[in-house]
Amino acid sequence: MPSKRRFGRVRKLPSGRWQARYLGPDGIDRPAPETFSNKTDATIWLADQEAELRVGDWRDPAAGETLLGEYASTWIEERPGLRPRTVELYESLLRLHIAPSLGRLPLREVTAPRVRTWRADLLAADVGPVTVAKAYRLLKAVMATAADDDIIRRNPCRIPGAGVEPIAERPTATLPEVFALADAVGERYRALVLVATFTGLRFGEAMGLRRKHIDLEARTLRVEVVVTEIGGQQVEGPPKSGAGVRTVTLPAAVVPDLRRHLDDFAQPGQEGRVFVGPKGATPRRSNWHVLWSKATIKVGVEGLHFHDLRHTGNTMAAATGASLRELMTRMGHGSTRAALIYQHASQDRDRAIADALDVVLDKHHQAAKQARTPNRSGTQRARNAQTKRGDGRPSAGTNR
Repeated sequence: MPSKRRFGRVRKLPSGRWQARYLGPDGIDRPAPETFSNKTDATIWLADQEAELRVGDWRDPAAGETLLGEYASTWIEERPGLRPRTVELYESLLRLHIAPSLGRLPLREVTAPRVRTWRADLLAADVGPVTVAKAYRLLKAVMATAADDDIIRRNPCRIPGAGVEPIAERPTATLPEVFALADAVGERYRALVLVATFTGLRFGEAMGLRRKHIDLEARTLRVEVVVTEIGGQQVEGPPKSGAGVRTVTLPAAVVPDLRRHLDDFAQPGQEGRVFVGPKGATPRRSNWHVLWSKATIKVGVEGLHFHDLRHTGNTMAAATGASLRELMTRMGHGSTRAALIYQHASQDRDRAIADALDVVLDKHHQAAKQARTPNRSGTQRARNAQTKRGDGRPSAGTNR
């Protein structure tokens, strides 16, 4: 016979174990998920449920039975504003790195110790630390939503620093190397290398440029469209953050190269694409990578990524004395501090950065010009001076 209690009921089963159950706030009679070896343990469990109801901390036990894999899949589908490439990344992380170990577990069983073991197993299996950090961040975001939905009490992802990607220091190119690479990729793509370096545009941002986005008189480029590749298809869309939509000023020294490119290679009309291949199509990353790799080998900087040109230009811009906020604006970087997203450098200051880059470029060109000029002896210079005067007398200041 069940014992009569102020809250819930306990009873001894024919097996000798004890069962506890209570009427939930939703009107459903809810038994404990397991039986107990004695009446005291069953009573303690009921007291815990009563306390949760009293303080408003009660959760539907059935919700916690939802499998992590199913919940995470729904989370990705319902996440607002995700770019197609981000959806593809999340689905891949879930399928390859989260679901195999945790996907069949009910949400309530995804505990902090299990999360630590899962992460350690990934690292032990030689999964790249960057991939592990991304997978951990995804799991943490999913479980945070589960906590917000009152399915679980607390997010089990609490490993300090586990979601931080280790970033290896990337190399930068020197100015001679930048111009050598511009020559090595050929005339069709010379301007692409210079634009990527001295404006900091990403590959997808450069591919999204159309003639209407370029004002050579004002020396500006407007970044509004990004070309990404999803499942082998090229997709156009806005930059992934508000900071990515920006106007960048060109150094004056790059304008002639871009002007020649627009005359010789870009598609016609305001909607014409700026960078296209020989057959008029937008270059794909895979095809461009082949050409770029050959150029780096030719120049002697094998292993330099195209994206490293962006790092190169950013480093040069920083050397001009640009502030952190100005660099963030020029490069289209967001910030962990929301306030900085809405603070933009003025166009005049951005032009000053470009002008300062021009000084650097001018020094490079002067040094290259002097390097091409033959070194003449002092005697030869004196003879040349006599020849120009035509009187055969040595010039003033020479020894007789």
